[in-house]
Amino acid sequence: QVQLVESGGGLVQPGGSLRLSCVASGFTFSSSVMRWYRQAPGKERELVASITNLGGSTNYAHSVKGRFTISRDNAKNTVYLQMNTLKPEDTAVYYCKAFKFDSWGQGTQVTVSS
Repeated sequence: QVQLVESGGGLVQPGGSLRLSCVASGFTFSSSVMRWYRQAPGKERELVASITNLGGSTNYAHSVKGRFTISRDNAKNTVYLQMNTLKPEDTAVYYCKAFKFDSWGQGTQVTVSS
């Protein structure tokens, strides 16, 4: 079955950086578009970034463009989200997801606060 395990979240001050990782299993990772989502308290889950199966194309939500970078290592079945210049409004639980499947991981909490 599809399994997604996110890690790398934590508490960081505004302007700081974090790198999230998501290790995937149970499907052919190198064939799948991968996405990062986030859900802030009281808000709906939103798409943050997307990357094609070989990493040739990426897309970002307007709110994170220029600050976040999605990447992947198909040899490690892992997708990453590098987050720079973090803002308090980036506080959320971050999830990765394979485009073709409905499964979600447990997410990783990111809190941006001074």
